[in-house]
Amino acid sequence: MKKHDFSELAKTHKSVRMRLRYSALAHFQEGSSRTDIAKFLKVSRTSVNKWISQYHQNGLAGLVDKKTTGRPFRLSEAQSLQLIEYINEHTKNDKGG
Repeated sequence: MKKHDFSELAKTHKSVRMRLRYSALAHFQEGSSRTDIAKFLKVSRTSVNKWISQYHQNGLAGLVDKKTTGRPFRLSEAQSLQLIEYINEHTKNDKGG
């Protein structure tokens, strides 16, 4: 696997999340323990473990967040109408919504 200059990547990347991940990998490359990295960066050791593992498995691409937007709406049109009707009925009662 190609050796990267994580310190330089951390200084130049626009995303704060990515700078944090690159910083963790820079410390790891320098020989710091995962526990020490987590304490220094004030993140969980689980996060540090995950970033290092993802980098080892997928390179730099493994550090990029997966996009979760654009998921299809799961309810059918009939279910959506039924939900709207239910909400409207239950928000207009005497006891409040």
